[in-house]
Amino acid sequence: MNREQPSGQRFDDYQAKALERRKAGKVTDNRGAVKKPRQRSFTELFVRFWAMLGTHRPMVVGSLVALSLATLMSLVPLYAPKIVVDYILGDQPMPQWIRDVIPGAGSPKSLLISLVVISVVITAVSVGLGLWARWQNTRVTKRMHVEVRRVLFDQASRLPLHRIIDLKSGGVASLLRDDAAATGDLVFSMIYNPWRAVTQLAGSLVILAWIYWKLLTGGLMVLPLVWFTHRTWIARIRPMWKDIRRTRRDVDAASTEVFGGMRIVRGFNRQRTESTAFMKRNNFMARQELMSWWWMRGVDTAWALLIPVASAALLLYGSIRILDERALVAAGQMAPQDALTIGDLFVFLGYLAALLGPIASLAGTATGLQNALAAMDRVLDILDEPREFDPPANPVLIDPDTVRGQVTLDRVGFAYPKSTKHVLEDVSLVAEPGTTVALVGPSGAGKTTLCNLVARFYDPTAGRVLLDGIDIRDIPVHSYRALLGIVEQDVFLFDGTVSQNIAYGTREATQAQIEQAARQANAHSFIVDLESGYDTMIGERGVKLSGGQRQRLAIARALLSDPRLLILDEATSNLDTESERLIQASLKTLMRGRTSFVIAHRLSTIQHADQILVLNHGGILERGTHDELMAAGGTYRGMIEMQLAPASEPAPA
Repeated sequence: MNREQPSGQRFDDYQAKALERRKAGKVTDNRGAVKKPRQRSFTELFVRFWAMLGTHRPMVVGSLVALSLATLMSLVPLYAPKIVVDYILGDQPMPQWIRDVIPGAGSPKSLLISLVVISVVITAVSVGLGLWARWQNTRVTKRMHVEVRRVLFDQASRLPLHRIIDLKSGGVASLLRDDAAATGDLVFSMIYNPWRAVTQLAGSLVILAWIYWKLLTGGLMVLPLVWFTHRTWIARIRPMWKDIRRTRRDVDAASTEVFGGMRIVRGFNRQRTESTAFMKRNNFMARQELMSWWWMRGVDTAWALLIPVASAALLLYGSIRILDERALVAAGQMAPQDALTIGDLFVFLGYLAALLGPIASLAGTATGLQNALAAMDRVLDILDEPREFDPPANPVLIDPDTVRGQVTLDRVGFAYPKSTKHVLEDVSLVAEPGTTVALVGPSGAGKTTLCNLVARFYDPTAGRVLLDGIDIRDIPVHSYRALLGIVEQDVFLFDGTVSQNIAYGTREATQAQIEQAARQANAHSFIVDLESGYDTMIGERGVKLSGGQRQRLAIARALLSDPRLLILDEATSNLDTESERLIQASLKTLMRGRTSFVIAHRLSTIQHADQILVLNHGGILERGTHDELMAAGGTYRGMIEMQLAPASEPAPA
């Protein structure tokens, strides 16, 4: 096993590879492996997210209308300083429209009171509308969290088996927890906040152009800087965040794996090693996050400096214009109504802040938006992957009550994805209804793969698997698997009660049926001795039970599901002698009338199988009953004699 690379060295390598991929236009993962490039633009991501909103779109549109009204109304009180400075405190003649619109305009004090009341009322209405709009978007966001997680979970659970193995449990948890949540947050970061900023920006531009368009021209000179900062900084942030999220997925997956195998970790005294490896991975992720932080702060810092500088420059320019125009008015070279007033300057600076604020907000939001877009990119990567099996073009509907259970493998060949080596090649057999087919052979001979094809965890790469003469690819996969019962050597139980695990494949089962299945599997006696009987929580993967107890619960689960096809992978391997004797009788009852495939390592358990297949190198080496194969004196007989022979003493050193 390779030692974990120091985080500093790994980060240096990451930076070098990131620079190379940017120059080459390629996409690589954290290990530098070249992947298929993703070319999702912001527009594509927005369209995909808008489609994901589904039935929530009317509510989002309604909230945006309310938000627009609230934002535009919030700009109205900013005009009040001009009226106060020029017409109440100053000596400028009051325009007629003010007298017509504002009550009490004939008296300075009455006008002042009216302005205050109107400003407060408009602000209150604006705040109320804005609060309602934000509440509606918050509701939509939370619903999107649930919806995206549901869709993502459904898609991930239907991916091909080899892809699920690649994802690992911790990686899937990171996708469902972090990436799905960040995707839902796009309601605010990609729609709500930008819409509010654009509305305020447009309203401020109209008012500023109306007040004094020459000053507006100077204010708009900052807009090219928005484009420059986006091109220079923001466009580079999303790939960084995508890498960070990929690293976080790897950290979660590794942590889940370590704690899932804690018995082995402790057994080999590897706690300190695993802790060190965990810290190195986290240190590397922290370095990535710090690098992205500096890029994000570059944008924030630029705007933190730009807004005060732009405001100061326009204040200086406007003040000089006022002084110059006063001199022109005094000399009779300019009409008083054409001159820039102090009130104009005050209100212009107020609206300028309202103008530059949204621009800074858009630039700042864009940096955080890249994080959410990177999460959505990862979600779409999963959603765009092909599912386990495409629905059949002409599905054949089956009735479980009329299924006979004949399974035929017609010249079947199989190679695992991304591999050219055939695990099975030209395998043919017929399992008649209600018969038992036993599979024996060395490790890697293809026994488990053959059962995986029967269970349709994979489709053969050559040949066909038939059920009652029907190609199982023409049967909807959920209908076909409803006929299956599986008991594996490595039993998987869920963190729930004993009853829940036994009834996992039969949700409508009654307690009496659950207990009957447990009795048939010789599990009832130990279950009733547990702390809470059938309501006992057994822990993740049944950690609170012994190996034999877990095996018996798995057999009870299969008994309760009443399958037509049964797959047993050495189902009694973890039982003591007495339990094995009782379970063999239960399995004999279970297998009666059902087509069964049994993977056997202890050959004494399959002597009564209807046919025994000896597999080796992906093909059937021998087939027949126990007596026929023993009489033939071939490989099967040699395996039996080897198991029955006493263990030889090791040669002296």
